[in-house]
Amino acid sequence: MTQSDFPGWHGTTIIGVKKDGKVVIAGDGQVSLGQTVIKGSARKVRRLAPGGFEVLAGFAGSTADAFTLLERLEAKLEATPGQLARASVELAKDWRTDKYLQKLEAMLIVTDGRDLLVITGAGDVLEPEHGIAAIGSGGNFALAAARAMMDSDKTAETIARDAMAIAADICVYTNGNLTVETIDA
Repeated sequence: MTQSDFPGWHGTTIIGVKKDGKVVIAGDGQVSLGQTVIKGSARKVRRLAPGGFEVLAGFAGSTADAFTLLERLEAKLEATPGQLARASVELAKDWRTDKYLQKLEAMLIVTDGRDLLVITGAGDVLEPEHGIAAIGSGGNFALAAARAMMDSDKTAETIARDAMAIAADICVYTNGNLTVETIDA
């Protein structure tokens, strides 16, 4: 199935901001189907702790697909403790080459406090410039807003929250009901 099979399905907005020894991932809570808001309080940012190694993850796209990917990421992290980049590359390789996983439609932003990465089904593991990553339907709005604030005195959490508020004002598929998780670098 492709996005065209569900032309009315739209994602979410997830942002990751890394600044001054903190990394924050924030996500909105809106789930939309067409022009209808199905749920306004979904939790799309999770704290994972495979083997005691703490990782934050935010997802955009199909919820079931994202949970499948999060489970796979946890397994990769258990196999390579403390190596988020390596586990992410292994997940991306599987996602790209496995016939079952290729059909999954989601994107992830993950961080262990050191690395801030975007993982895609195209086999990409991207470390964004400027310490900001954003995905989902309102991702570009949140990204632009956060980049404009990075040189200010605002904290990573304040930048993430303010950027999400701006995205929610612009993108009809993003609301202001946030889940925000923070991890030390």
